[in-house]
Amino acid sequence: MPSTPPPFYISTAIPFVNARPHLGFALELCIADVLARHARARGHGVCFLTGSDDHSLKNVLAAERASVPTATFVREHSEEFRQLSAALGVSYDAFVSTSRHPDHPACVAELWRRCRARGDLYQQSYSGLYCVGCERFCEPGETRCTEHSAPLEHVSELNWFFRLSNYTERLRRRIQDGELRITPASAREETLALVREPLPDLCVSRSATRARGWGVPVPDDAEQVIWVWFDALAYYLTGLGFGGADPSRFERFWGPGARRVHVIGKGITRFHALIWPAILSSAGIAGPTDLLVHGYLTQAGAKISKSGVALDPQPLIAELGPDALRYYLLRHVRTTRDGDFSRERLVSAYNAELANDLGNLANRVFGLVARSGGVIPRRGDADPLALELQQLTAALPALIDCALERFLVDEALDAIFAAIAACNRYIDRTAPWASLKRGQTAQADAVLRTALEALGVVSEEIEPFLPATAARLSAALGPYEQSSAGFYRLREQQALPPSLQLFPRIESAVAASGG
Repeated sequence: MPSTPPPFYISTAIPFVNARPHLGFALELCIADVLARHARARGHGVCFLTGSDDHSLKNVLAAERASVPTATFVREHSEEFRQLSAALGVSYDAFVSTSRHPDHPACVAELWRRCRARGDLYQQSYSGLYCVGCERFCEPGETRCTEHSAPLEHVSELNWFFRLSNYTERLRRRIQDGELRITPASAREETLALVREPLPDLCVSRSATRARGWGVPVPDDAEQVIWVWFDALAYYLTGLGFGGADPSRFERFWGPGARRVHVIGKGITRFHALIWPAILSSAGIAGPTDLLVHGYLTQAGAKISKSGVALDPQPLIAELGPDALRYYLLRHVRTTRDGDFSRERLVSAYNAELANDLGNLANRVFGLVARSGGVIPRRGDADPLALELQQLTAALPALIDCALERFLVDEALDAIFAAIAACNRYIDRTAPWASLKRGQTAQADAVLRTALEALGVVSEEIEPFLPATAARLSAALGPYEQSSAGFYRLREQQALPPSLQLFPRIESAVAASGG
């Protein structure tokens, strides 16, 4: 008997909610959603987590500028991130807002107590430069932050420190041995470069006064709140019930044999590849198994961010639909590299690939079936061209599995659209419309049956990427069964709609109006 696929846990990072969500975080949501949906389709038990990082000083300062209570400000912006997930069709299993989730303070406190019991937490007076954007003290000699342009602040206070220096060698071995797989290789090498020398200990608390009392209190020290990154990283366990009344989800999805994947932007690799595994090791908990580090989304070469070049994804979703935006972000932004966005390129990809390739394929096949009787034809004798298409589409799931195992979402979509192009070529070469015109119905039906079953494969395999489109296509095709060869057999004589408009073209005048 085939073995049961292991549990699959996947998460996005959680963004500070000091402003509305931008298109860069939409990219991260879409990548993680593809991996979660694909794992479900392949039989894995899946837990997909996202949420919002509420306890940042950035949030407090933004609320003060807006003259709004911090809790109110954070709640409103957290909901905007939840709404973005819904608008994109993201299939998360849990959304953790760190200031409102009932189990989060207990989860953070339990991690803290375990690290302290291990002897890895101690108090020390500290003075240094602090980047509010990153929420971190800078390294000695660091005079500016490469991620944020705002001036650094000089801070002096008594804080708690974590003995990160104790874990340098352990972290290096874990990455080198592949116990923690970091993708792409460039991110892995950059991380290994950080552990060639002993890591400095880490300041993991802030004065409650400087934090305006906002945050999770340090256990048994009311003068301090826990550093926002220690707090935020714990969210990965909060959503699984760690520290709460029911730890069963944690035991399943963070237990032995589970795949534990974090999807993150490249600017926070250090926190996830070094600090988070060290905290977990100190607490006696296994670390993540995989880090997928995606690049930045830019516009005209400038990084898209909440505080810099902001680009709201919601108007694009409202105008073009969620699948159009998902498609562009997932295929035209290479998963592990930076990618530049423009509305002009989005519209061009929509028309050339979604409307012309996939949309036109579906509509002309359904239209030809309507001319031939309006029902799924019986299977005819397979000619060499049909066998070639059947073999190509039967191989498609394995190609997608291989691409996503390497976390290359763009390559998986490349394979799907190569199959779509092959199906279009098959119809062009067999010309079923000419057979119908000559009265050769059986010949046309054999072609259309092959094309419909190829569309059936596409509808299944494209679901993680374009879920709304897949649902429409699958509903139009109706039920199917899978043959031993992996090809999809549709029910004969089932009525089909006379047409299927998946992606109506955007006229050039409309496209130009958006710039």
